Amino acid sequence: MLNIVLLEPEMPANTGNIGRTCVATGTRLHLIEPLGFRINDKMLKRAGLDYWEKLDVTIYDDYQDFLDKNPGAKIYMATTKSKQTYSDVTYEEDAYIMFGKESAGIPEEILLDNKETCVRIPMMPEERSLNLSNSVAVILYEALRQQGFPGLEEQGQLHRYRW
Repeated sequence: MLNIVLLEPEMPANTGNIGRTCVATGTRLHLIEPLGFRINDKMLKRAGLDYWEKLDVTIYDDYQDFLDKNPGAKIYMATTKSKQTYSDVTYEEDAYIMFGKESAGIPEEILLDNKETCVRIPMMPEERSLNLSNSVAVILYEALRQQGFPGLEEQGQLHRYRW
């Protein structure tokens, strides 16, 4: 099972959207404090809709707590500063893909400790970054594609008609 890690997320709507994406893909969500909102925040619940109760989520006190509780985890760091793109790597079945807070990303000290597993989403050079929930979706679906979309619906269904 893939894992999405949010390091100090600030916006409840982004985290709610990411939680919904995690439920839809059978992915675990890891939240590293401090959070910029409370878990019972109505914006978080609104973005996650009725999916939030189905979410496999773990909350950690800080980055070190996350590392201590996930020894040996293969962690890919999503950052605009990486030389390799998100599609340049092969994601393991139990990979952790980490994203930093909306205002600052992942601290450079952490990136330097993980430079071989840093990845970026290509974009125009004058643009700073994409929305966090969009970035998670782009990279998560690449990892799922590489694995053959394990356990996900194989065929879409129409509501009133047949294909």
